[in-house]
Amino acid sequence: MNPPARSATDWKLAILLIVAGIAAATQIGKVPPALPAIRAELGIDLRAAGWFVSLVNLMTALIGILIALAADRIGHRRLVIFGLLLGSAGSAAGALTHSATLLFALRILEGLGFLSVAVPVPALILRVTAVADTRRMMGYWGAYLPAGAGAMAFASAGLLPWMGWHGVWWASALLLLVIALAIVASKAGLGDNALPLAPGRSLWRDIATTAGSAGPLAIGICFGLYSGAWFALIGFLPTLQVETLGFSIPLAAAIGAGVIAINVCGSLVAGHLLHRGVSRFAVLSGTALIMVATAALVFLDWLPPLARLAMAFAFSASASAIPGALFGAVPVHAPRPDLIGATTGVLMQCSNIGSLLGPPAVAALVSAGGWSWAALYTTPALLGSIAAAWVLHRREAAKAK
Repeated sequence: MNPPARSATDWKLAILLIVAGIAAATQIGKVPPALPAIRAELGIDLRAAGWFVSLVNLMTALIGILIALAADRIGHRRLVIFGLLLGSAGSAAGALTHSATLLFALRILEGLGFLSVAVPVPALILRVTAVADTRRMMGYWGAYLPAGAGAMAFASAGLLPWMGWHGVWWASALLLLVIALAIVASKAGLGDNALPLAPGRSLWRDIATTAGSAGPLAIGICFGLYSGAWFALIGFLPTLQVETLGFSIPLAAAIGAGVIAINVCGSLVAGHLLHRGVSRFAVLSGTALIMVATAALVFLDWLPPLARLAMAFAFSASASAIPGALFGAVPVHAPRPDLIGATTGVLMQCSNIGSLLGPPAVAALVSAGGWSWAALYTTPALLGSIAAAWVLHRREAAKAK
């Protein structure tokens, strides 16, 4: 079923929905700056820390497309509110625990809450966005992860010295609760903004149609390879600074927060470039090549410490152009308009498979051969994302004929 086209964007609701995604992303940004302190308190080794960084992505990696299709049946608004409340509860429970095992389990719960927000929100944004603003708005939405993770990383760096990592978890829980109440009080997903439900649809047929389409698969593979590399570098940057560059934990946390926060830039730039007619492949491939070079220069001991940190900032500043471009591809490559949510689910599921596997893979490489070996993961992953972007480009060229 095609939703009626809007003549004007409801910017107030669109911004609120993006803020909901930003709030959900705090679940990701709170971990890297706090990781050295958590390891010290709970006795977590580097390999286990790799899984802790990525566990929030487990639920999305397993059931991303199922959550997307469930949203079509139970309601996108309800799922967003549920996800915010679940994330708040998981973070509050984490703040109370001193058990590494329980903290790991709660990260999975937080991941389900994050997924329940990140998957349905794009479809709700499209419902309140005029067609002329779609590419730009999807580019803005692509910034939700770096904006939320970066803001929380900055907050984490400030809170850690006097509240510890437990205080950071409490701050995340409170923020998610406040945004959940704001969504409840809004008209997001209600009335004209609600997504129509098509009667008689088959869940498994929708999964097969979406997952079997070349466009959604190319989007998902490209995003997955990118996200694995990004999470691997960002997740371990504070640890690298402490162990290799000799920085203090508070300084490493603050620098790591800045690296995450600057990631917003790429997505905003991607939205404007696509709005002005720059090809999606140019944005995706150019960004991936920048990331290949800068990630290698971060991990390889070729540059002095300040130059390596500059490369980390360059890596992150450019990186989010990839999600900005790929979220904009979702409505273009969805097999049907009513499968936009399912296509977003494929994107999120593949993204989180990469995010789940990337940090542990890098941790294993670093444990085996030192930090320089991390480039053995980031380089082929990002070159693979260019190959997936080329497939997507060919699909778009065929659609344009």
